[in-house]
Amino acid sequence: MSQLLNLVQATFFLNKLRFYDGPKFLQQKSCLYLGKYAQLQKYQDLQLSLQGEVVVHVECLFKCKAYLCSGGELDAFPHIQTLRKFPKEELDAKAVLVRFDSAILLREEQEQQSQLVSNALFTIKYLYESGAKVVLASDWCTKINPKLIHAESVADFLSSILKCRVVPVCSISCRTPSKREGLEKADILLLENLSEFKEEVANCSKFAQLLSWGIDIFVNDSFSLSHKILASTVGVARFCHSCVAGFHFEESLCQLKKVAETSGNPYVAVIGGGNLYQKAAALHFLASRCDGLVFIGKMSFQIMHALGLSVPLDFVEYGALNEVLDIAQIAYNRNTQILYPKDFWCKNDCFPGKLELFPSDGILDGWVPVDLGPVSLDEINSLLTKCKKVLWIGPLKFSDSNQHTNGSSPLTQMLDILCRRKCDLTVVGSMAEMKKSSSDSDFNMLVNASVVWEFLKGRKLPGVMALDRAYPFEINWNATYCDPTQPLVVDIGSGNGLFIMGMARKRTDLNFLGLEINEKLTRRCVASVQRSGIKNGYFIATNATSTFRSIVSSYPGDLVLVSIQCPNPDFNKPEHRWRMLQRTLVEAVVDLLTSDGKVFLQSDIEAVAVRMREQFLKYGKGKLSVMHDEGDTKSREGWLEENPFGVRSDWEQHVIYRGAPMYRLMLSKSTNIE
Repeated sequence: MSQLLNLVQATFFLNKLRFYDGPKFLQQKSCLYLGKYAQLQKYQDLQLSLQGEVVVHVECLFKCKAYLCSGGELDAFPHIQTLRKFPKEELDAKAVLVRFDSAILLREEQEQQSQLVSNALFTIKYLYESGAKVVLASDWCTKINPKLIHAESVADFLSSILKCRVVPVCSISCRTPSKREGLEKADILLLENLSEFKEEVANCSKFAQLLSWGIDIFVNDSFSLSHKILASTVGVARFCHSCVAGFHFEESLCQLKKVAETSGNPYVAVIGGGNLYQKAAALHFLASRCDGLVFIGKMSFQIMHALGLSVPLDFVEYGALNEVLDIAQIAYNRNTQILYPKDFWCKNDCFPGKLELFPSDGILDGWVPVDLGPVSLDEINSLLTKCKKVLWIGPLKFSDSNQHTNGSSPLTQMLDILCRRKCDLTVVGSMAEMKKSSSDSDFNMLVNASVVWEFLKGRKLPGVMALDRAYPFEINWNATYCDPTQPLVVDIGSGNGLFIMGMARKRTDLNFLGLEINEKLTRRCVASVQRSGIKNGYFIATNATSTFRSIVSSYPGDLVLVSIQCPNPDFNKPEHRWRMLQRTLVEAVVDLLTSDGKVFLQSDIEAVAVRMREQFLKYGKGKLSVMHDEGDTKSREGWLEENPFGVRSDWEQHVIYRGAPMYRLMLSKSTNIE
């Protein structure tokens, strides 16, 4: 059963790869044991040897994505809107759907003082205390808590920990959203178990619409599911006018971002578990960021296999050899140190209850590794004591070794000591349970390892991407404008910037800001402003639909005018949330606009202009009215005939040139409108 892999015909030769051996990292010559075919090969390129005869010359095995090689930041995380920064007054009387993490809130043995639990509870309590009508949604099973089977028992459990009344409703299975009218009588509503609906994992649009019926704001607080595309985390975002991250989601996201940072050096990753082939892209990233990689689980056998050490056949992943060589190449290029176990405790089914210690390259037939040996633990301890930052991801687990493994306890003690020495430690996955034995230690904890692996692979997390965006930078208005106290005019979707630059030249007593989602156009506009010497005009590349409030609210002067001119027409169904003019944008404009401020809307497509007018009047909180011109500048259909500013945008010029009509109107804000 346990054949040695030195009998395979095709093997790779590695030389001068840096592997840790004892108190320092040594240059180990690569010698693969092939019987009479064993040989040493100088490392210039990697060569493939078949029975002593070189048949293939491999010039480059390293094929990692450029952004991983260069050390550039992953683009998996946009700057998202969070509940922490969402205007608290906007929550009052709003229906808010909270997707909570049942693995955190519904545990049978719950640590109320745990940061995970406290953040998750605070999200719900904060919304409730802000006057929001809270609707809870999640999935649960008896594995999490055997006492919680039906929604009624879950509601009672949540009521006890939230200290407010939670009432279950059956609006999903009955396909009758009207059943949620009980929200008026209850403090908080709880929807049915989402795991009972196949539409949840299929991200069914109709199911997502049913979940979000009557909902104004969606709060995602289930970070452990952010790598999945579910109706309750991704689909509902299409039907809610605001989608933000809860306190637990935000905190977990911040911890995940720290994994990619290299602020603390030496930075070492302790890697357990298996499936190296599937996680190769993530290991490429870690090799390009860390100063050392410590393999402690089944992956360590793939490292030993690549070195030509004797490895039990059952522990080898076929197809993973090339990936190991790629990782080793990256490590060699960066002088990243690699540590693999030197000895194992092993068991034999013929001798139940007996454990024997073997060197990693001398495991006898019939014996199976179940735990790290003392030499391996000493080497790990010697390495980690020098570290400023440690990531532990994946369990210290071998095949059928749960009842034998004791090495995780010494490792836990090592990392506990590191925490007390102010080492930046992040523990991921099942090993996060070490908190039970080191509760006094201060370390970052990410429960779901799958989310972290997906992030390390460079993939975007659907649950994160579905949330609204926020502008990630603080704007220095003093450096942007000569006089930042002047009234501000904002053009949303500024395009080529002709309107902003024309108005800036015409009205030097005002400041002008263009918000445009196209970064290339924005760069051109900023360059044009600099060349022309305009001091009261500026452009920002952003999605104004979700970032308008965070940008404009910090401006020290008054917002006197907002213009939206010729947005791209969207003829899709109205619930699709990628249309620019959303309720959240309208409410932000109305809130920030000064008294008697104006909103100018125009389009060359009448249906688009009508829809913009309806949206502003519907969601304008009763503070907007259409201005009626007493002169003859108004047509029979109710649109302004002429541009009231005398400055045309680039698309407006094109429309007028071809003789097509423009549909314009002006809205005014007044606090006296009933």
